[in-house]
Amino acid sequence: MLPLLCLALVLSTLAPSTYGLPNGAPTSVCDNMLPFHGGGIPPLTTKTPFLITPQTSVVGSGQMLKIDIESFPANIVFKGYMIQARAAEPPNNIVGRFVDSDASAIKLIDCQAAGDTATHTSTTPKQELTLEWIAPENFVGDVIFNATIAQDYDKFWVGIPSEPVRVVASSTTAAPGTTVTKRPTTTTTVPPYQPSQTPAPAAGDPIYDECGQSKGCFGFPEGCVDSKSCRAVVTIAVLGARYVFEMKAGYNRPAYVAFGLSDDAKMGEDSVIECVPEQGTVNAYASWTTVGPYGSTRLGVPQNIFQVLEKSYNDGVIYCKVERDALSMVKGKKFDLLSDKFHLLLAAGSSVESTNVNYHDIGRHVSGSPQSLAEVGPVQGTSKLLLRLHGAFMITAWIGTASLGILIARYFRQTWVGSQMCGKDQWFAWHRFLMIVTWALTVAGIVVIFVEIGGWSQVRNPHAILGIITTVLCFLQPLGAFFRPHPGSSKRPIFNWLHWLGGNLAHVIAIVAIFFAVQLQKAELPEWMDFILVAFVAFHVFMHLILSIFSWIQIGGCVSERRSGQRVTSFPMADMTPSRNSMSSSERKQDAAFSGFRKSMLFLYILIVLGLVIAMVVIIVLAPIEDAYNSIKEQIMN
Repeated sequence: MLPLLCLALVLSTLAPSTYGLPNGAPTSVCDNMLPFHGGGIPPLTTKTPFLITPQTSVVGSGQMLKIDIESFPANIVFKGYMIQARAAEPPNNIVGRFVDSDASAIKLIDCQAAGDTATHTSTTPKQELTLEWIAPENFVGDVIFNATIAQDYDKFWVGIPSEPVRVVASSTTAAPGTTVTKRPTTTTTVPPYQPSQTPAPAAGDPIYDECGQSKGCFGFPEGCVDSKSCRAVVTIAVLGARYVFEMKAGYNRPAYVAFGLSDDAKMGEDSVIECVPEQGTVNAYASWTTVGPYGSTRLGVPQNIFQVLEKSYNDGVIYCKVERDALSMVKGKKFDLLSDKFHLLLAAGSSVESTNVNYHDIGRHVSGSPQSLAEVGPVQGTSKLLLRLHGAFMITAWIGTASLGILIARYFRQTWVGSQMCGKDQWFAWHRFLMIVTWALTVAGIVVIFVEIGGWSQVRNPHAILGIITTVLCFLQPLGAFFRPHPGSSKRPIFNWLHWLGGNLAHVIAIVAIFFAVQLQKAELPEWMDFILVAFVAFHVFMHLILSIFSWIQIGGCVSERRSGQRVTSFPMADMTPSRNSMSSSERKQDAAFSGFRKSMLFLYILIVLGLVIAMVVIIVLAPIEDAYNSIKEQIMN
């Protein structure tokens, strides 16, 4: 079987309004195996409707042969093409030359020799096209015509072959009228010109080409432009008075990607361009962000401030390229791209409505400082220090210090008897210290997150309200303790119950709030962090269960406490005062039974909880942790 050769080309644009390569392919793609439409759209692998049909099956060397490009069935238009004739035998050189028989539809380029390749002159729709090819002199053998045909920008076939044509000596040329039966063909390729049928890897994505050199690039997560691995990215190129923006997003099959210009680093009163896949194509819209509540709308926003240059939607990846007017008026606000500086907003989300996009649950990023769009240097996002500090403070407070403080207060009142710290019983001194640390970290965490957000969170997630409830309870606890009744007062048991209830309720709500925080897009936490939280909860409950069992063993009389004659380890509602008069002298002389076991369990609890807290704080501070891990690994390998 004769080898079938293939040709790959990049038709950078296939719409009349595009600014890619509407006048045909350049010589740089003569041996390119994969088009890079839209930053890496792969060619179709389905049966092509287009035919490459030589009008005769035999041609004499040096003579002319006509080749038809048409469709089967008929009347299917195409917008771009590139065609070559290659020798069927290795090294499969390009042979012959085309004739510039129709200057309006045929453009000749020089790949290996003058005029050996033909391409389109414009992206005007075509139903059929006939080209004239001159067979090479002093050549005898089979030739196969290979073509790339683009029906639309994101719909093209690479390596469409013709039936073989025999080039013979001129004296043996077939009689006129010898034709080849027209029939549908399929895309077939043979080495060495076998085009890849999969998208180019991220490292070769052309959208990142010239970043920081001729265009500015901005994406998330932070640092993704350097590694060419953004979940969403926007590029800004200033070509004279033209402002061209490219947007691309493919992480989690987004429903939209949007880019906005803002006076500040906050959402609200910003001009936005959205790219939204709809019915197999991508539509672009101008929109406006609002506050109170936060959102966006296209209503009342002029749609003539930009024009679409390129667009595609393939395998869940959105790509669009637009040119925006240098001067525009939106909602009574002037946007002067020539003179003004802007914060850059980039967002992607999983849902849209008829007149607006919904919350950017896939990702959002804001540039750290306003800048001129003509700047091509690296664009840094806003600092996430306060956000990371909030998470680290809350994890340390409610997974670490609060959990330990509650455990000590409940089970260790009759441990380290006779030993004091700062004039107070050990259990009380440590309980008070840990709860003061919890209070301080909670206050610090609330302050930094309000500074970071600049108000109340508009995210549809109960994390914020649960956090506020936790903070209120955290404030009430020390206030109640300050005004607690005297140990002998009849109201003291009421205080004990309320103090126990308030502390445990705050602890439970705080843990639930942390679970919800994992779902926050802004936190950039991995889903598997839920398993770490579940492990903590399980271990915390297990420790309470074990220590409670030993307390109830004593209460039930399974262990005779002859030294004190009392059930001394069950103090869930006992007096929390450090006064030495709050217990009988016999209770204070020595530790209760199982104190050695309790100390061992406390040491184990501290060790494991400390490890979990450190692990979670690292995950929060380095979020997204997968990207941080890969970056560190790459640095070590290099």
